[in-house]
Amino acid sequence: MKIQTNDELPNLTQLNALIVSAAEQHLIPRFGQTTRHFKNDGSIVTQADHAIQSALISALTQQWPETPILSEEMSDQEQQKQLDNAKNGLWILDPLDGTSNFAAGIPCFAVSLALLRDDEIQLGIIYDPLRKECFSAINGQGAWLNSEPLKPNNTTLPLTECMALIDFKRLPPSLAARLASEQPYSSQRSFGSGVLDWCWLAMGRVQLYLHGQQKLWDIAAGQLILKEAGGHAMTLEGESIFTPSLKPRSVVAAAGREQYDAWCAVVTKANQVT
Repeated sequence: MKIQTNDELPNLTQLNALIVSAAEQHLIPRFGQTTRHFKNDGSIVTQADHAIQSALISALTQQWPETPILSEEMSDQEQQKQLDNAKNGLWILDPLDGTSNFAAGIPCFAVSLALLRDDEIQLGIIYDPLRKECFSAINGQGAWLNSEPLKPNNTTLPLTECMALIDFKRLPPSLAARLASEQPYSSQRSFGSGVLDWCWLAMGRVQLYLHGQQKLWDIAAGQLILKEAGGHAMTLEGESIFTPSLKPRSVVAAAGREQYDAWCAVVTKANQVT
């Protein structure tokens, strides 16, 4: 199926091909074979992060020179500068999400790219190079998996039969403890790639999601893919999930509407208990 991209937006098929090519060239050969280093914030970075970031920035700049790029591996100061200069659009890039998995040889990582315009994400792409799954979405036009419409499964399961993706590490301790002890869902997972979490939720591989602190590049493409696939999300504070800011955001989300309402009710109640 051919994806119809708005004439005012970059061609989505062209972007998909660009990201797939970079991942095949710079990630696959280094998977589980690269040395990891620790950044100042304690997170891991590898040679692969820098290699694919350089390749994608070069390709994006060549094709769309008028659009600046904000990437995870830039300094905080450079990221804020790019965000401040986003009046005419901004690429938001996570060249390798799930770096710890990648370095350890765990097959759960992805590349994420989103286009910000007018304070909204207009298109997003997330590519899983090991499964060769390319998730994409255009604001108001739908979501796709490998150019076919993304059709989520299991969106009507009751809460007690749902699988939940929960990052307990970044939740308020009291909320994490209560959910872990009471377990209102069927089972719980945490795979280590926030951008893939959004995609797997969007297609119904999992039904519930909870994360205490995601960065701009973790949220940008994924929240659009989920929304365009029919999913729902908000912050723990009940705010809109996306804002063009470097401040981390919490996420409460679900694949189906009734699942979302029930999950929000459970999480809100658990978060209020002291």
